[in-house]
Amino acid sequence: MEKIPVVQDYTPEPDGKLHVRLTEGRFQNLRRLTSWPLMALYFALVWGQINGEPLLLFSFEQHRILFFGNAISWRDLSLLAGLLIAAASLLFFLAVAWGRVWCGFACPQSIWTWMFIRIEDFTEGKAHTRAREARLPLSGSLIVRRLLKHLLWSALALATAVTFVGYFVPIRELFADATQLQLSADTWTWVLIIALLTYLNAGLVREKICLHACPYARFQSVMFDSDTHTVCYDKDRGEPRASRRKGDGNEGDCVDCGICQQVCPTGIDIRNGLQAACIDCGACIDACDQVMTKLERPTGLIRFTSEAQLTGEPSHILRPRLAGYGLVMLCAFTGVIYGFTDTTKLLVEIRRDRTALFTRIDRHTVCNNYQIKVEGYEKQQGSVAVSLAEPGRFKIFGAPSIDLGENSATWLPYRVCATAPKHAKMTFAFKFSSGNSVTTKETTFLTRRF
Repeated sequence: MEKIPVVQDYTPEPDGKLHVRLTEGRFQNLRRLTSWPLMALYFALVWGQINGEPLLLFSFEQHRILFFGNAISWRDLSLLAGLLIAAASLLFFLAVAWGRVWCGFACPQSIWTWMFIRIEDFTEGKAHTRAREARLPLSGSLIVRRLLKHLLWSALALATAVTFVGYFVPIRELFADATQLQLSADTWTWVLIIALLTYLNAGLVREKICLHACPYARFQSVMFDSDTHTVCYDKDRGEPRASRRKGDGNEGDCVDCGICQQVCPTGIDIRNGLQAACIDCGACIDACDQVMTKLERPTGLIRFTSEAQLTGEPSHILRPRLAGYGLVMLCAFTGVIYGFTDTTKLLVEIRRDRTALFTRIDRHTVCNNYQIKVEGYEKQQGSVAVSLAEPGRFKIFGAPSIDLGENSATWLPYRVCATAPKHAKMTFAFKFSSGNSVTTKETTFLTRRF
């Protein structure tokens, strides 16, 4: 397969903007069937609750991740890294098989860009109207419509930002504080930053992210092969191009209407070959099929196909590169699933009182002071009993149990004493009140030798 060119035939309007023409068709319907549930899930996850807890919350205050009724310790953050690796391997697998379908159908940048384009189409008119009015001086009507567009853009960007912050601060608390004007400066700052980035990316920058910022556009060349199915223009059938009205009968099916470029969200002309900015959204396929149908010609002049199929060769489904990415993806997801079955249930931290390494009570008794912090990650927290694994040698003084509802992540004082001891290893034992599992934590008991 030839190297995908980095230089694009991207041609914005004189005002520097790309006015995308909206179209309909089976791939646009498929894109909506993919993107709308993802968008709904994004806005709904912060509001949904299980047993009074959010469905998904990255809680810095509680030092935990709430995930569909389960609490995950920050010590298990490596699982999220594994999940990202698994997702990346899935992305690579899809790229080898079907090109940049993630970019065209499920990427947040694409989803939000299409929403902003539809708002623009609703307020300022169709693409040709927007392109024409971009060259005209501002008038009263145009000012009102543009102001309405930017207000709707800002509202959507703000809703996106508030929802994003709601994944780190409980959304109900966030709204309650906002209505009472009690939001902290840090929270307001993050809301404004995310809203501004959303407004810029989806409203003003748009395709430039796909053209210049997205690394996927650059490394896809090393992932594609001649059997990768992607959006392609059939030159053998379409060339030479001809006018829709005139011709000598030897022209190809392409009538050079340019609609395929007008509907492209990155502004490229797919007839010039596959390019790095193509996100495989299928908009050009839907637009071209509509033209071919009106001209009573076969559809599929632009279609999802492979380079091998375009040249008349068979396309192989099973191939080493695809199998390799599939194996990596399978191993990654298996490892992540196993990891989630063995997460931390009880996190214990013990630190010694640094003001005095040990305290001598009398000639034969020595005591060590400790601070203990316990964090539980069970669905039913309850309490944790605190004891020593060797009660015959040592005696513990302090709360016999810790209520995780009231004292979770709170440092509590404990004293351990021994009679005529030597330096020794000592083990604390922590047991949930509603289970048999025991967590142990070893520390050192310091003393003088008698």
